[in-house]
Parts: sequence; structure tokens; C-alpha cells
Amino acid sequence: MPAGSTTTAPGRAAPRATGPSWRLKETGAQARFRGLAAVSRSTAWVAGSGGTVLRTGDGGRSWRNVSPAGATGLEFRDIEAFDGRRAVVLAIGEGEASRILRTDDGGASWTESFRNPDPRAFYDCVTFFDSRHGLAMSDPVDGRYRILSTGDGGRSWTVLPTAGMPEALPGEAGFAASGQCLVSSGPRDVWLATGGGATARVLHSSDRGRNWTVAESTIPAGDPVRGVFALAFRDRTHGIAVGGDYRTGQPSPRAGAVSRDGGRTWRQAHTPPPAYRSGVAWLPHSRSAALAVGPTGTDLTTDGGRTWRTVDTGSYDTVDCAAGPAYGPPSSRASGCWAAGEKGRVARLER
Repeated sequence: MPAGSTTTAPGRAAPRATGPSWRLKETGAQARFRGLAAVSRSTAWVAGSGGTVLRTGDGGRSWRNVSPAGATGLEFRDIEAFDGRRAVVLAIGEGEASRILRTDDGGASWTESFRNPDPRAFYDCVTFFDSRHGLAMSDPVDGRYRILSTGDGGRSWTVLPTAGMPEALPGEAGFAASGQCLVSSGPRDVWLATGGGATARVLHSSDRGRNWTVAESTIPAGDPVRGVFALAFRDRTHGIAVGGDYRTGQPSPRAGAVSRDGGRTWRQAHTPPPAYRSGVAWLPHSRSAALAVGPTGTDLTTDGGRTWRTVDTGSYDTVDCAAGPAYGPPSSRASGCWAAGEKGRVARLER
């Protein structure tokens, strides 16, 4: 299910001196980038509206337009990159609008590896366990979420059986807001975020998408525009969920939740983000720090998601972090974090 198209003015206020800050990187684009893959401090990919894909290899000083030929009618909402040359991008939409493409040469050429043949399916997100094994998810078809699986790095895809998938709630779906409605950690664990139904739920599979369990989150739902929009797990146990109501100006109470048992149970954040948040990511080499982003700002937690404070008021839709060196000053260890959003906005985290 697509996230809302409402926007917020892109200007940003000065961040608090005690927190990290974003440094904007000029992309020269006007696309809205909801797909983001952080490879390192120097390399990142973004994907967005109008079939746009950009790549940088020099920390954002310059960007190469590597959009697939003939893709201007596609809406890219997720991209997963293995390095500066190999990436998989997901286009959303009903029926054949949902597609997956792969590149092995830094975006110089792309191969379409999946085109959705079912008009009832609408693919939202894609995730990879490693450079070969990955999954993509669709909103429910015949009452159950549909899962695609690849074992060759996204070169081919197979629809998995639905026998191990719990029934979806009436009106329930995923949100294609940040590429984080389907996330993985480790070689086999994957989580799926939902909204739109009576409750916002998180589904978990420990066998690469064949069998799933389901848990209710504490984030409010009960409306097509409310629910869990993004998940992040730093390991197979510790997870954070963010979301809310994506409509501009609408309150989003209880917009954050925490799990410490692999998503079996969720606790409301004691001090949640103050507004709707569409993306979340753990900071590299930290057991307690994470960032959440949305159209009205960026929030930081240093206690594993229990409490959040706003450190920037710029508009971003998604955030992703790549692990840099395990040793060295905090600035070098956290500098693999990137954020992206409307009007071509891309930024890298600085300390």
C-alpha cells in the first residue's frame, strides 16, 4: 500500500549541539527518494519517483544518474545494494506496475527479473539476508500476504506457499513509505510491518518467509493511514517499530515501540517520537542508539528506543546505516548513515 503523498516544507532548523546532524548532499534531482541503500560512508544508492535511481561513490559530493532505461513511469520505493556495483530495486503498484530490477555494473544496465502478473498483488518492500537470499512482500491476496523469494541475488523470484502465513485483518496492508516494511537480521529472520487494520501488527518468520507468527504492536491503527511504517532489528532479538498517521498535521501518539524478544511482544516507547515517522535505523556499532525520520524531523534514541528526542527538523522519508570500522572515534563509526526524502533531499550523518 503506498504511503501518502503529502509533503512538508524541506527547510531544516539547526540541530541541537549535543546530537548528530545531517549534512545535505546536493543531488540535482527533484524526485522523492523513499528507497535508500547505505553501502558505506562513501557509497550509497537512492531510488524514487519517476523511475529515478542515483548512486554516489564519493560521499555525496557527486551523484550519477543510473536510472533504468524506460523507467520514468515507475515508482521506486525500495532499493537494496550489496556494494557499489550490485543492487536490486523495487517498483510498487498494482499488477504489472510492481517490478524488480537488478544491476551488476553500477547501474549502467538493468535487467528486469520480476514483473507482477497478478492484478490483485501490490508489492511494497524487499529485503536481503545476504547477497543471494532475499524476500519481497505484497499486500494481502486472498486474505494473506504474498511473499516472493530469491536464492540467486534477485536474478529470479518465486512466490512462496501461503500455508504458513496468518490471515490478514480486514483492510490490513503494508506501507511502501521507506523500504522498511519488510526487514531482516541474520541469515533467516525477517519481520513484516502492517497498518490499516483494526490493530497494527508485526509478523515474524525465522525460516526465510515460509512460516510466520504475528504480534500486535502498541502503535495505533484502525484507519488506512495509520500503523507501523518501519522496522529495524539490530539482531534477531532487539527491534524498534515506528509509524503513526501520515496525514499532515494529524497527531501520531505512541509512534514508537520496542521489542526485546524478536518481535513476539512490543512495548510502547516511554517517550515516543513526537510525530509520524516513516523510517528507522540502528546506528552502527551501537547497542542502544538509533535514528527515526519523517516529514517533520529526525529523532535520536540512546536507550534502545525507550525514549526519543528530536535532533533535526528537516524532512526525510527514509534512513539507512552501513557499518564502518568497528574501532576509532564515534564520528567515523557513525558516518555510514544516510537519509533521503522529498525534492531530491539526501544527507549524510555527521557528528
